[in-house]
Amino acid sequence: MIFRREFDSPLLHIIKFKKTIYKRKYNKTKWQPRTRINHWIKTSPIRLIDENGENVGVIEISKALAMARERGLDLIEIAPNVRPPVCRLMEYGKYQYKKSKEEKDQKNKQKRVEIKGIRISMRTGQHDLETKIKQIEKFFEKGDKIKIEMTLKGREKSLFNLAKEKLTQFVELIPSETKIEQEIKSQPRGLSIVISKK
Repeated sequence: MIFRREFDSPLLHIIKFKKTIYKRKYNKTKWQPRTRINHWIKTSPIRLIDENGENVGVIEISKALAMARERGLDLIEIAPNVRPPVCRLMEYGKYQYKKSKEEKDQKNKQKRVEIKGIRISMRTGQHDLETKIKQIEKFFEKGDKIKIEMTLKGREKSLFNLAKEKLTQFVELIPSETKIEQEIKSQPRGLSIVISKK
């Protein structure tokens, strides 16, 4: 009778496999802040800016850290991609608050452009078309783009060129100067065009 050796045991293989998973799962790199501060700054020398915004000059990292400790401040790397990197003396909490405020202000300045939809058909009356044009002008004032859809039903789908001409005429009726963002194209329900104000 032949006995299975211990290291060939299926149970032993499972234990080894679990140990490997455990190592992979928990053998992760140490946490680092997104902005390097204090002892996380490894590059030396650095260009130092003091708490008053004055340029101290290029100094060794050890000297900069000593200055930060003496003044009860943090050493913050504010420009890591230049050589030597630029660091500043200030409280890290204040730096985070200032940075988040600047990012928020920048987002507010970026105007969000929306695409508003206007739907017409080949049978839309003149009064309704004028109402639609007024609506477009209001959207233009907000800086929005407009997607004008012309719906085609039944036999109207065979009158592609006529529908295209009517859609072009409708765009020409808009008092504001317009810019075509997307040329007239066919879609399942008819035609569409995207325009914006020049």
